[in-house]
Amino acid sequence: MKYVEFKKFTDENGAKPVYLFEGEEAYFRERGEAMLKARFLQEPTLDYVSFDGANLKGDKLTELADALNAFPFMSEKRIVRVLELYPTEKEYETYLKELFENPPTSGMLIIVNTAKPKTGGVVLSKKPNVTHVDCGRSDEETIKRWIYLTCKKESVYADGVTCGKLAAYCTLDMARIAKETEKLLCYCQAEKIERLTDEIVDRLVYPDAEYKIYELTNALARKNYSAFMKILGELSVKGYNELSLLSTLASYFKSLYETSVSKGSDGEIANALGLKEYAVKKNREQAAKFQKGELLGVYENVYRAIGDIKSGVMTPSSALKAVTARLFFANL
Repeated sequence: MKYVEFKKFTDENGAKPVYLFEGEEAYFRERGEAMLKARFLQEPTLDYVSFDGANLKGDKLTELADALNAFPFMSEKRIVRVLELYPTEKEYETYLKELFENPPTSGMLIIVNTAKPKTGGVVLSKKPNVTHVDCGRSDEETIKRWIYLTCKKESVYADGVTCGKLAAYCTLDMARIAKETEKLLCYCQAEKIERLTDEIVDRLVYPDAEYKIYELTNALARKNYSAFMKILGELSVKGYNELSLLSTLASYFKSLYETSVSKGSDGEIANALGLKEYAVKKNREQAAKFQKGELLGVYENVYRAIGDIKSGVMTPSSALKAVTARLFFANL
């Protein structure tokens, strides 16, 4: 199930013996674990133990079973948490199979993994008694709804456009979105404001550097020189020097070009290029704003400038100025 369904599932089904929180979104993994501990763990000193999966290899996995089979002292459940557990099929069959097939009724195993198992590893999500919670990045609409509902609980109204702006500024990173939403709500409550607006978001939330690169590219697609230079200045204030900025632009335009010439669904391209599906969606939207062949020309210009810097032909400052001049005032 997706993380957004997890609370309702737990409310309706109570405690399950094994939970697997799996995915790159740290906010979901941490909140899911915290929810279970708050509900079923009354005495963490006595009834909670945590393991590092990297240390549980071979017969060391018996420690996991021993810890889980111990009876709780003062809590509803004895909770055993293990981080990054990726056993092989042989390890599972030898040391874990009985634990998963016949888990103790007084215990709860929480497995927290940032990634899916590598080739040859056991797929824990398909094993018996495992409640699998997908903690991958949520889609844009789900996150916008989360912001809307979170604001609504605090009697602050936020429309879809404003929620979308906040999500985009944080590049769909739930950990940052949660912090920024909390900050915005504190501001609204202190100022007795009942509606969260675009202006408030612009004033209090600084877009991630990744989003600023996105804006910079849009300015180039529109041939808006003043906007392009303004964003360049903002990025330099945030710690980007000329070489790091050119390197970031080269990587970004390479990704845009590869996405633009790739065939398949957003998900298929994301897997092939090692990108997030949301990033592929945005890349396709942005690539469509450029004329045919223009993206490759932009990438080659930036890449050539980096080569000139490394070979000593140009200084980083001169190279960035030369690239900007070619992009806006010369035919690629």
